[in-house]
Amino acid sequence: MDVPVRPLSARSAYARTARRRRVLFFGATAATTVFGGALMANILLANGLTPLEGLSLLLFFVLFAWISGAFWTSVAGFGVRLWGRDPAILDIRQVAGRTLRGRTAIVMPICEEDPQRVAAGVCAVWRPLARHRQGHAFDFFLLSDTRTPATADAEEKAWSELVVGLNARGRIFYRRRPEPTGRKVGNIDEFVESRGAAYDYFVVLDADSVMSADALVALAGLMDAHPDVGIIQTLPLPVGGTTRFARILQFAARLNGPMMASGLAFWQLGDGNYWGHNAILRMRPFAESCTLPILPGHGPLGGEILSHDFVEAAFMRRAGYAVWLVPDIEGSWEEIPSNVIDYASRDRRWAQGNLQHLRLLSLPGLHWMSRLHMLTGVMAYVSSLAWLALLMVSTIAACRQALLGHEFFESGTYALFPDWPEFRTLQIFSLLAVTAVVLLLPKALGLILALADPKLRRGFGGVATMLRGVMAEQFISMLFAPAMMLFHSTFVVATLAGRRVGWSSQHRGDRHITLAEAMNRHKWHVLFGAVWGGTVVLIAPAFVLWLLPVLAGLLYSAPITAATSHTSSGKAWRLFLTPEESGRPHELALLAETLAGTPSVYSFATADCPGEAT
Repeated sequence: MDVPVRPLSARSAYARTARRRRVLFFGATAATTVFGGALMANILLANGLTPLEGLSLLLFFVLFAWISGAFWTSVAGFGVRLWGRDPAILDIRQVAGRTLRGRTAIVMPICEEDPQRVAAGVCAVWRPLARHRQGHAFDFFLLSDTRTPATADAEEKAWSELVVGLNARGRIFYRRRPEPTGRKVGNIDEFVESRGAAYDYFVVLDADSVMSADALVALAGLMDAHPDVGIIQTLPLPVGGTTRFARILQFAARLNGPMMASGLAFWQLGDGNYWGHNAILRMRPFAESCTLPILPGHGPLGGEILSHDFVEAAFMRRAGYAVWLVPDIEGSWEEIPSNVIDYASRDRRWAQGNLQHLRLLSLPGLHWMSRLHMLTGVMAYVSSLAWLALLMVSTIAACRQALLGHEFFESGTYALFPDWPEFRTLQIFSLLAVTAVVLLLPKALGLILALADPKLRRGFGGVATMLRGVMAEQFISMLFAPAMMLFHSTFVVATLAGRRVGWSSQHRGDRHITLAEAMNRHKWHVLFGAVWGGTVVLIAPAFVLWLLPVLAGLLYSAPITAATSHTSSGKAWRLFLTPEESGRPHELALLAETLAGTPSVYSFATADCPGEAT
């Protein structure tokens, strides 16, 4: 089964396709950036470029390149989805019906998770897989790093009942490490060293992940068919949230996520990335090539690498194996935080982990695309600090202009006529229009794809419901954005200043945030917005209109957070309806029924796991 691996770049057909697509993508991104930057420069140069304006032009250029890349990714994805599929990516149709040759371990690292939710997730994945004609090729491993004795006892009890209730003796395993060294990375590495030799591949699931049997079999089949592939990443769609915040994110991700994933796959091809879960990895090259280094020094940027997935993908690619994102594989799901506070807490950990990647960019032998993935991971958080800097520089420039006024006659010179200020109205409105297109068109393209597909259209609740949802999501996202900008900016500054973050298990399930808790977490955002807005009102009141969406999001951040953490129901539930709710897949139905009917973790497996006995 093992075949000598050649780097993808050595294959002329792949190299030509990759080169053409990347020239097209990066060329379009660069052209859009230059066009927007030229408009901005033309506007600022009208009355002479001050140092502050020069800094704002530089920040604008960087940020416009960032959003232009996302824009052209969505355009590429729109074209692929409209066409039907991308002929250059791995084709799941070619492996349909083939008997699996390799053995696959499904591993779920857990740490201080709710044992009832974990057991329900295992049941939702395992029961359909056990009934599948190729289910014999899979085993399931619960890898626990839980330290709390009561939780650990509940985990082991739930596992033993799962084994009996699912008739899975020798197929579902549980192991708790004596010492949780290395966090999730160490947990998986210990499994690979101790049990990995018995398996050809392994699928990594988070504690809130669910994957269908068809998706798991398709992943294993693609690995069988492509011995040069090291990692295949699916697109995990968010599901299961019932708070307004979670439902808004689920709706937006379901509408635009598949299109964006197709766009990423279009230009990344086999030089893609790994997102840490809902993906399959080839066991042997992972064991041989993906051991993570310990970064020198202490503090948040040294020591153990926290965000392991990007680095493991880079090392797998360095070893000559392809890393693919395959959006065509359906049946991959995950849950998301139920409120703004928990969402930001998760991002705090990711921000520190991604900033560590700056220290890995100079590692020898990495593919340039792997370095680009690391940079985009850093930029995902640094861009918020850049947006904040651009807004502050623009505010300072506007206030300075209001205080000093325009210099009609240059000091020390004599002139008959004054130097009237020039306002380049055409360029200003052209820049606004281009920016609006770059920011808003991707959502419109996702909407067009959904409207064009009768099944999707019904799944989203029909045309009218979908249109209302898109408009509501855009408005609420605009209000969320300023607080998230300050959260991310604070995370970046704190990390660079040497403040470390804990890595405790995240909140799962719905959690309501009281107004008092929201105010406590947002108090500095509100104060910052009040001081910022008040200063502008006093000095440059006309500039307030430009800042109004940002200031409103900051001043009302606490009530927005509290209100959106409530469970959604009635019309609000239908407003952000997704196809996974209107036509719930079998695995998600199993999960929901199990959780709804489980009085305690101890009676879960034998009494309340839905479906037929295996």
